[in-house]
Amino acid sequence: MTTTDPDSHQGERSQNAILYRMVMPTHVCPSGLKAKALLERRGYSVDDRWLRSRDDVEAIKAELDVKTTPQVIIDGMPVGGYTDTLDHFGITRRDPQAKTYTPVFALFAVAALLAVLLNLPAFTADPAKALIRTVEQFIAGSMILFGLQKLRDLEAFSTQFLGYDLLAQRRVRYAYFYPFAETGAGLLMFAGLLPWLAAPVGLFISIVGAVSVYKAVYIDKRSLKCACVGGNSNVPLGFVSLTENLMMMAMAVWMLFKLFNPSLVPT
Repeated sequence: MTTTDPDSHQGERSQNAILYRMVMPTHVCPSGLKAKALLERRGYSVDDRWLRSRDDVEAIKAELDVKTTPQVIIDGMPVGGYTDTLDHFGITRRDPQAKTYTPVFALFAVAALLAVLLNLPAFTADPAKALIRTVEQFIAGSMILFGLQKLRDLEAFSTQFLGYDLLAQRRVRYAYFYPFAETGAGLLMFAGLLPWLAAPVGLFISIVGAVSVYKAVYIDKRSLKCACVGGNSNVPLGFVSLTENLMMMAMAVWMLFKLFNPSLVPT
């Protein structure tokens, strides 16, 4: 008896599937495209049947007695839509409502790569200076990226932010000011400009943020979602949110130190 590598799906090459999906002049169904790609990855020969009009869609829904498209039929057996096809193959689906730190880790990773790549040539000439600048730009870059996420939808951000920020709860306009302050301070810190302005702004908003997160999570024991990557996010409010504020705080203190002690910092 022989076994088949589950990743190669060679044993499924002769299997057939029918796919009904919307392909209209003004709309191509994303779930239909995903279903087609999934079936092909699994080694199926796909009979791709396009539904080119609303009449086509309604007709196939009536014929198959289903409420939605796309619809997949494997070897003559109805499977259902894209998510049903995932279930058919035993592929675990992530709950879209589940809390996750993925957006934060992705943002930090991009900021870190940006800082390293920008300063990579300088490590040969002056490693100490390059390392300091890399860390500075990593933190400042993170502030910029976090700020941009908040600026995408100020209303959604402010609503989620008001759930835990102590100053915003007293002065609602602060919830609208915060993303601009974070992004602006981050830009100035990244470029090394106007430290006398960027550092105090960064220090102020980070202290308020750190105190607010600590109180909500560690004193009040509340289970909340963080607005750090914008409103309507599923990022839990907790250690990572506190770390973001502490990093911003450290950057602001460092910039003030450099401002008043330039001779102690490599230039």
